[in-house]
Amino acid sequence: MKESSAAQPTGEGDAIARRSTSSRLSSLDQFRGLTVAAMFVVNFGAGHPSVPALLRHHRTWFSLADAVMPMFFLAVGYALRLAYVRHVEKEGAAKARWLAVRRALALVLLGLVVHGLDGEFATWQALQDEGLAAVGKAFVRSPFQALVHIALATLWVLQVVAKSLRAQAWWLVGSLALHTACLIAGYQSWLVANSCIDGGPLGFLGWTVPVLAGSMLRTRDERGAMTAPAIAGLGLLTMGAGYVCSCLSQGGVLAAPPFVAPWHERDLWTMSQQTAGASYQLAGVGFAMVVFASCRWAADVRSARAAVFTTFGKNALAAYVLHGLVEDFVDPFVPKDAPLWWVGVGFAVFFAVTWAMLRGLEKQGLFVRL
Repeated sequence: MKESSAAQPTGEGDAIARRSTSSRLSSLDQFRGLTVAAMFVVNFGAGHPSVPALLRHHRTWFSLADAVMPMFFLAVGYALRLAYVRHVEKEGAAKARWLAVRRALALVLLGLVVHGLDGEFATWQALQDEGLAAVGKAFVRSPFQALVHIALATLWVLQVVAKSLRAQAWWLVGSLALHTACLIAGYQSWLVANSCIDGGPLGFLGWTVPVLAGSMLRTRDERGAMTAPAIAGLGLLTMGAGYVCSCLSQGGVLAAPPFVAPWHERDLWTMSQQTAGASYQLAGVGFAMVVFASCRWAADVRSARAAVFTTFGKNALAAYVLHGLVEDFVDPFVPKDAPLWWVGVGFAVFFAVTWAMLRGLEKQGLFVRL
């Protein structure tokens, strides 16, 4: 989709207009690639106590590890509007919608295969004893992770993703309010009791925030209005809003800021990826916007691009699937109690092998997309 030519941009906007292509900005690949690399660090380091706490997931505070998913979803929303509007222009709204729905359903299926289902039965008798209840119990925790949430959030926002900023903003606020109401009504207690992650089955309501934020950035780009400094400034304000929400904890306390361990008990307003609530989503998407602004300035304005991020960014779905397989290959040689230096050695091997596989796919022109 071509950038609007209604006005002649100047300065940074002119640089972006000159360097963008009809299908993507290179900054999107750089941002997506950086996010994939961050995911590699976080996922490989998970479960190793020697890895700094800031790089591991926590259910009681917002670490750097918890910032990765909002970054993914921001990129998803940006690309979703880009592709959806292009399909509407070429093929009409009905066909574009069906194509988006079909791709989302395919992603759900892939997500179920990658993430797995809950439950395991050692004997046929055990499965018979459980009966149909096994089906319901299979869809509680494991399936609702990144790929499935991306698909569900995509389906949820299709009503507004090609519409105005105002329509998207109202849908975002309404989804976040609905998610908060569910948490207040007992959903948070259910999530904790079932050890759910990433917001559980209703998490897509919260993940609507970064998806639509990404889409709204694209909407503004079409008007030539959002420069990298503007995106970064908006991101900092959004992070601030998330922190203010977190200060509603315990009836109103000065909460720990993002990336700092909390000094009070967790409740509804704590920044936690487990519940994917309002404070976490706002802080997460704000941070993602700041990082995206940095990638935009570097790649689209200064033409500074890292080849490794380009490789990861152009094949992010393949990277997501392959990195789990490579991790399983390396993990047996990196015990959970290994010192940090040995974890670093294992990560270097894991990273190099995964990059080599993705680079090979790139050279052959093979890209996995839904």
